[in-house]
Amino acid sequence: MKPSAAPLLEIRGLHIQGQSGEVWQDIVKDINLTLRRSEVLGLIGESGAGKSTLGLAAMGYARAGCRILSGTISFDGLDLIAMPEAEKRRLWGTRIAYVAQSAAASFNPAHRLIDQYKEVPVYHGKSGEAEAERNAHAVFRRLHLPEPERIGLRYPHQVSGGQLQRVMTAMAMACGPDLIVFDEPTTALDVTTQIEVLAAIKELVRNSNMAAIYISHDLAVVAQMADRVMVLRYGRLVEEARTGEMLAHPRQPYTKSLWAVRSLNKSEESGGDVVLSVRGVDAAYSGVVKVLHDVNLEVRRGRTVAVVGESGSGKSTLARVITGLLPPHKGEIVFAGKPLPPALSERPKDMLRRIQMIYQMPDMALNPRRRVRDILGRTLELHRGLSGAARENRIVELLEMIELDAGFLNRLPSELSGGQKQRICIARALAVEPDLIICDEVTSALDQIVAEGILKLLLRLQKELGVSYVYITHDLATVKAIADWIVVMQWGKVVQQGPKGEVLTPPHHPYTELLLSSVPEMRTDWLDRLLNARRVGAQATSA
Repeated sequence: MKPSAAPLLEIRGLHIQGQSGEVWQDIVKDINLTLRRSEVLGLIGESGAGKSTLGLAAMGYARAGCRILSGTISFDGLDLIAMPEAEKRRLWGTRIAYVAQSAAASFNPAHRLIDQYKEVPVYHGKSGEAEAERNAHAVFRRLHLPEPERIGLRYPHQVSGGQLQRVMTAMAMACGPDLIVFDEPTTALDVTTQIEVLAAIKELVRNSNMAAIYISHDLAVVAQMADRVMVLRYGRLVEEARTGEMLAHPRQPYTKSLWAVRSLNKSEESGGDVVLSVRGVDAAYSGVVKVLHDVNLEVRRGRTVAVVGESGSGKSTLARVITGLLPPHKGEIVFAGKPLPPALSERPKDMLRRIQMIYQMPDMALNPRRRVRDILGRTLELHRGLSGAARENRIVELLEMIELDAGFLNRLPSELSGGQKQRICIARALAVEPDLIICDEVTSALDQIVAEGILKLLLRLQKELGVSYVYITHDLATVKAIADWIVVMQWGKVVQQGPKGEVLTPPHHPYTELLLSSVPEMRTDWLDRLLNARRVGAQATSA
């Protein structure tokens, strides 16, 4: 990419504060940023570094409870700080677009995807409805969405998280903006889908005159996308350099520590007696669309079975069958030596207590109006019958177990970081003393340092409590850190399973090989080399 000489975006001396109670605290302090057309700037740093706040500020926007205290933000010569709100709104969605991390929380569940796509170009007068719909189909195709002419007819809940994230990216492209802020756009995607989206985004920037800010906690992804990288910590710039230089020679100790995370590698163990058996399970939605085909697996006490596969492979459907949310069409689930009733409503209360689930997005799993004390306390009342001092003491014990203190009791979810929210979800699952916890992508939305902390916490709790995990993930680095046994799924079938060392050691099943080869590496040319190798392979196969 060859950026033009004149900056498209220029930020100088930016100082942003956020309100916590009656106190204003610095979120971003004394940041300078320059971005030219056809250039991608990567922003990295752990949770709370100020990455998203800075990305939103590039649009001239500050979240509720935040204020831009000082500094300048110039977009194509326009002063975004002094600009009236009405003028900024005319820029947003047309010349400046934003792709959020949580697609599920960003769509209106009552409207079809195509209608939500068309809204921005039609509202801003960029096109009529028919033209907007044709453009949508073309962009959906470029982003490798299935049935591009029909997927827009679905509602948000009828597509996978990865597909929804790609539709959001398509919506950002709808008006051909000059600047797009990508805020963790591939967090919800499996590794193979991520490659397709990264390639589409990279091609879009290369072949246009636009610029992009790419925010991510995945350093290997940033290495593929960014021309330059800025490392942030506590709202301040740690260092900045061209991507290749940053990868090869990080100067600051903090940057070097980011490069070193995710070194966990759990030694596999055989475990004790079988806690859960899935035997010959088929499952279908609406009794018609078959999603699972003859699935078999076992989970032993105190051990972790990782279920790995692409979006649509059946991982989350398997979790729904185990928890009783989707009764199996065929086969059975045996728990603690006894067949489980297929439907949730048929299972006794004690059985519900013994199987718990932790979800991918803690924002969606925690009631935003309930304080931590109430979130944990309600679970203890319902399942353990605790009240008064006994309830309060147990809540404090649970906080200690997840390495938080009593100072968090009165906080709302909005006052917690992403990692802290996920810890509260873990504490809520532990509150009922379960035998099995299903972890559905529980670290995929977290930065690498915070995610490593969550993995260490889960491993410690497993060792202390003997709890078993079914760990659903598309992150193979996480699998190495936490799994004893790996189950690889494709199109609803188990294509390979076995001890971790066996599954991850060559020769692999072809699909397992595809997943492993799709994990980004810390090289700036990795994505281009991979795509080229796959093109050559496809041409050789067709010949």
